[in-house]
Amino acid sequence: MRQHRITAAALSSVFMGLGQIYNRQFVKGSAFAAFYAFAVYFTINNWHHAIWGITTLGETQQKLVLVGKIYKPVKGDHSIFLMIEGLIMLFIFALFAYLLVMNAIDAYRGGKLREEGKTLNNIKQTLRYIPDKKFAHLIITIPLIFVFFFSVLPIIFSVMIAFTNYNNTHEPPGKLVDWQGFRAFKDLFSLSQWAHTFFGVFTWTMTWAVLSTFTTFFGGFAVALLVQQKGIRFKSFFRAIYMVPFAIPAFLSLLIMRNLFNAQFGPINSTLLKFGIVGPEWLSDPFWAKATIVIVNLWLGFPLSMLLIIGILTTIPRDLYEASEVDGASALYKFRKITFPSVMFSLSPILIGQFAGNINNFNVIFLLSGGGPTNSEYQFAGHTDILITWLYSLSITNGRYNFAAVISIFLFIIIAIFALFSFRRTRSFREDDLLR
Repeated sequence: MRQHRITAAALSSVFMGLGQIYNRQFVKGSAFAAFYAFAVYFTINNWHHAIWGITTLGETQQKLVLVGKIYKPVKGDHSIFLMIEGLIMLFIFALFAYLLVMNAIDAYRGGKLREEGKTLNNIKQTLRYIPDKKFAHLIITIPLIFVFFFSVLPIIFSVMIAFTNYNNTHEPPGKLVDWQGFRAFKDLFSLSQWAHTFFGVFTWTMTWAVLSTFTTFFGGFAVALLVQQKGIRFKSFFRAIYMVPFAIPAFLSLLIMRNLFNAQFGPINSTLLKFGIVGPEWLSDPFWAKATIVIVNLWLGFPLSMLLIIGILTTIPRDLYEASEVDGASALYKFRKITFPSVMFSLSPILIGQFAGNINNFNVIFLLSGGGPTNSEYQFAGHTDILITWLYSLSITNGRYNFAAVISIFLFIIIAIFALFSFRRTRSFREDDLLR
């Protein structure tokens, strides 16, 4: 028996569509061959420039040339655009390579059907087969391509920036950017002031994430338990009124809070002063600035936890509580053995997600304190800056794009490791049928 499968796959590996033509699928094979010819033409015309651009990041710098009596700018290479174009081209080439492999696999399967004496689909049957049997794959492919270009590509781009000297002194188009390897990583940890800033901001970031998650979750838990208690009248009203902070846009609430906590002119300190109490420097003192941020975040974040926990409380069977009351269990015992485990079983993944989200909770810090008060021992960071706001300050305000990229890589690694590790150890993932 002739090995049609091997022959067809080998032909399609050399030139897309030849294997299908060998399998006598002439229309299908011709369409693939035409596409492959276009891909080869596209590659020949763009490959060299893409590789040159992404490896050199440009060779000609923009300069001024005297024309007559006037200096005119002469356009040079833009390193960042070259990097992005090269990256896009590499994605396209990778997509072509993937399609070539899939085409060879299709030819292999067609050859195998021939060896088994079966009839291969003609073009009409193939066109009917795709929407009937491969509709889900067809629909998923489109957003998958968008995910690659608009999610994966920016991540890779930011990682590549970390290995360059892209900063305010090497900013295109006036200056060219060069590859610097791990120099930014080394500087971040070897230069004392940068290392001191990084570890200080990192410590506060983790502290902030723990405090903000803990306070909003257990604050919402406490309110939910109180609202659900027997004898509480107007429960619907309380459930609704506590949602008001959540319903108002967060940036609006934060800007109002910023004025309320103004130590000199704010109404809070003015009111305290009427009772003879001198209010603290809410946003000017390092300790009180951090405390204010945690308090305001509690006010903004507890309604969501309350709403989720109320929903879970209503699903706990009343029989469990009635049986425990018959056995003489105290209210604390019922909370420890019934309420708390049930809530944590359902909300552990969400709690982990909230923790990861609080590591990157940009709005509260930026809109309330702006990272301040200023810390003279830090590089471009204040006492309340977390990694994400420091990253913003480095990149947008101070043009240290390579250092910002390094920090974004560490943020990504921290969140990814923590999320994967914690999710795998969460009971709701290990025992997903426990309460079904």
